[in-house]
Amino acid sequence: MAQTKPVVDYSLYLVTGRDLLPPGKDYFESLEESLQGGVTLVQIREKTADTREFLEIARQSQAICRKYNVLILINDRIDIALAIGADGVHIGQTDMPFAAARALLPPHAVIGVTCNTVEHVRKAVADGADYVGVGPVWSTQTKALTSPVVGVRGIGEMLAMLDGTNVKAVAIAGIKSTNVLHCLHGSISTTGRALDGVAVVSDIVASPEPRSAAQRIATTVRAFKACSHNTFSLSHLPTRPAYTARGILAHVGANLEAVKKFSPLTQQITNNVVTTQSANATLALGASPIMATSPEEMADLSKAIGALLINFGTIQNLDGMLSAGRHANINRKPVVFDPVGVGATRYRMDSADALLNTWQATVIKGNAGELGALAKSLEVQAKGVDSVGKGFSDPAAFVRTLAREERCVVVLTGVVDWVSDGTVVVRLSNGHPLLSGITGSGCMVGTAVAVFCGGASMAVNAARAPGAEEDAQLVRGDMLVAAVGGVLAITVASEFAAARADVKGSGTFLPAFIDELGSLTAQKITEAAKIEVL
Repeated sequence: MAQTKPVVDYSLYLVTGRDLLPPGKDYFESLEESLQGGVTLVQIREKTADTREFLEIARQSQAICRKYNVLILINDRIDIALAIGADGVHIGQTDMPFAAARALLPPHAVIGVTCNTVEHVRKAVADGADYVGVGPVWSTQTKALTSPVVGVRGIGEMLAMLDGTNVKAVAIAGIKSTNVLHCLHGSISTTGRALDGVAVVSDIVASPEPRSAAQRIATTVRAFKACSHNTFSLSHLPTRPAYTARGILAHVGANLEAVKKFSPLTQQITNNVVTTQSANATLALGASPIMATSPEEMADLSKAIGALLINFGTIQNLDGMLSAGRHANINRKPVVFDPVGVGATRYRMDSADALLNTWQATVIKGNAGELGALAKSLEVQAKGVDSVGKGFSDPAAFVRTLAREERCVVVLTGVVDWVSDGTVVVRLSNGHPLLSGITGSGCMVGTAVAVFCGGASMAVNAARAPGAEEDAQLVRGDMLVAAVGGVLAITVASEFAAARADVKGSGTFLPAFIDELGSLTAQKITEAAKIEVL
């Protein structure tokens, strides 16, 4: 009787590498401990072993995997797979052609293919692959990369090619416990296709405690799969109500009260032109600013902050930005990214790509030129830190699409402000022309959004039952509402400031504006807000 294909759990896919074992650690001991920690699939990779040695390693590895009902695949070597009766093979782009491998292996054997481009995925699907290994997500010390790093954001485009198929997908290269959630969350395609698992090498194999190392990753993967990641929203709570203007404003008011109650420490790596204004705006809203930029501080600082703002207007601390965002992700702190003038130079675009592939943004805020550059839109262009052109023909559709692509909340600022989590779009029409007459008004919007995100996150965590299990969301709290609150705080305060008798122009407007930020209340925002939910 012909065998049927096995059911494969790709969640935590271990690729072996004996050369990475720590001193004194036996390979077979490490493998068994990894399985005890939650590894669900094993690929035996031996690039330098001779055939006899490879065969013996594969046989003993298979015996261990069988104890835990875990399938075993062989990298590249069809002969080894046939010799031990392995469950399948994994082949790269320069290995044996798929058709030849399929002809040699029994029909029930699983075949996976490394894919580095969309075209690779399309061909693997056409060939009949059971799964694809997509990447490299990040650079890695495990093996020399022969293809460019595609980054987390590049994985989604490949996953979209799997729509309507039964082909599974795992991400490969550079994945570890500290970035696995970003990889899983940030790589979901705009069509909602998510990864089926992650392939890990050094974070488990090189660990002196592989069981614990595997357990950390397995726990994250399981939690992620259990949550409703097929929705585009990053902002939803376990029981998320339908959004209405009145409901949003009620939550914005509660958020402002949370800011004043908890005074979230708001870290800001921002451009040196606006440091003082941003710090003063933070204080006026009731939060505490810290303008730390050194990479060496980030691991400790990220545990204490309520939220992080990264504004790279002058890009003087790129290493600090990379480290700050990464550690904020690890500690589940909201990250607000303000890519000031991103379209002005190639360096700024490359820097933005590096940041967004290193950590997951909670909110991306920018004007039309900046967000158009991130989205590679031709509708608007950047001129320094300003936008030129007529703007987007359909801003609501634009922010919704970009939020889906970047897996975060997007804030598009302008005469009218637009906020979206990829599903809901909120239109905000407050603000005064005097805002454009002071330096850093746009940057202060980013500051206010970060403050509100920190307040929302701290309020939810404070309300969480002691000992309750942490969920797999990258941040806690409703980040769509927090972003709306931050925008409204700036725009509503500007209207109150401009109406004051002591304001004669931009020179007297700034101090009055800071005063009005400090005197904002939930009632003032609710009564003045011009909001529409689309």
